[in-house]
Amino acid sequence: MGYTDQPMLDIHALSHAYAGQPALDAVDFTVPGGSIVGFVGRNGAGKTTAMRAIMALLVPDAGTVLWGGSPPTSQTRRRRFGYMPEERGLYPKMRVLDQLVYLGRLAGMATVEAREQAREWADRLGVGERGRDNVEALSLGNQQRVQLAAALLHRPDLLVLDEPFSGLDPLGVDVMAGVLRAEAGRGASVLFSSHQLELVEQICDRVVILEAGRVVADGTIAGLRGAGPRRWRIGVDGDPPALAQALADVSGARAWRTDADGTVLVELADGGGAAPLGALLDAARAVGTVRHFAEDVPSLAELYREVVTA
Repeated sequence: MGYTDQPMLDIHALSHAYAGQPALDAVDFTVPGGSIVGFVGRNGAGKTTAMRAIMALLVPDAGTVLWGGSPPTSQTRRRRFGYMPEERGLYPKMRVLDQLVYLGRLAGMATVEAREQAREWADRLGVGERGRDNVEALSLGNQQRVQLAAALLHRPDLLVLDEPFSGLDPLGVDVMAGVLRAEAGRGASVLFSSHQLELVEQICDRVVILEAGRVVADGTIAGLRGAGPRRWRIGVDGDPPALAQALADVSGARAWRTDADGTVLVELADGGGAAPLGALLDAARAVGTVRHFAEDVPSLAELYREVVTA
């Protein structure tokens, strides 16, 4: 994915503190047009602060937010950016469709267009039949869908979504993921935060990991995997401690962990190669019949744990 002729969000050296406590510390990352970037980090890592700075809901202490190479104006943010806060940003006693039309008008849409888009997005997101209900009458998941419709109905070029999957059932998650893919497919830049790392891994082109206000990892999932150590998982019909010891004796290898199923995870120095792998296989065969010998591909959750605890 990626549209080089589309504007790009560029965050440079963004810093901010609350009462002297740093929330962001020289944060740098980009969100190219036509891409989905996952914003990952524990609670308090600085994700929401960065998103609020992008949307000018707070003025950072230092750093710049650029859109297409220039600082975005208030009109640009209103008409070309779509924002979905983590906390509910809706009027609870206002009808769903009336509220969407009102928010569309604030984004610069004509009334007729806003009404057409409100109905289209409400139907697409599965709340079309609730259009005449007050927002407070909807479940939290359906309120989440309405919030996404509000962020999307003016067809923004940048989507900034804070925990958009929170409170959604599996079908709602599927709908939301499909919408984000479609928006990136038409060229929009999508930045969203989530604690659901399996979902981030499935749909994102890139991942930015924050820890204590700093970027500790930034790249594609494949790139983050390639930057880490190379590990192989090996199992035999034999004694796991004996296997671990035999593998640890191989030059350039380290028996990193023995799991509950008896397989041993081995880390290779400098990525390893054909010779160390052959030596590992010979060492395993000397202990017992080899039943498992394959490269271990870490999940995003495993990559995340490693970079935030390094």
